[in-house]
Amino acid sequence: MAINKKLLSKGIQYLSGALPLFFIGPFMIYNALMNKQNPWHYLILGLGILCCGISMWLMAKGLKKVVDGIFEEKS
Repeated sequence: MAINKKLLSKGIQYLSGALPLFFIGPFMIYNALMNKQNPWHYLILGLGILCCGISMWLMAKGLKKVVDGIFEEKS
């Protein structure tokens, strides 16, 4: 069972891209909900939700690539 290092490194790149968004998204949502009197409230809330969604997508894609890189069958 050989490890495909290209797929493994690509998956780790996706996971490292998701890590900052994993913390920035909830922070933006919290700040938007605490500052409802601010006129930018809905924009910041939307950006926070978008960051959370992109983070989840990048994590799923990265984990899939890591698993494929580790358990790939070479024929």
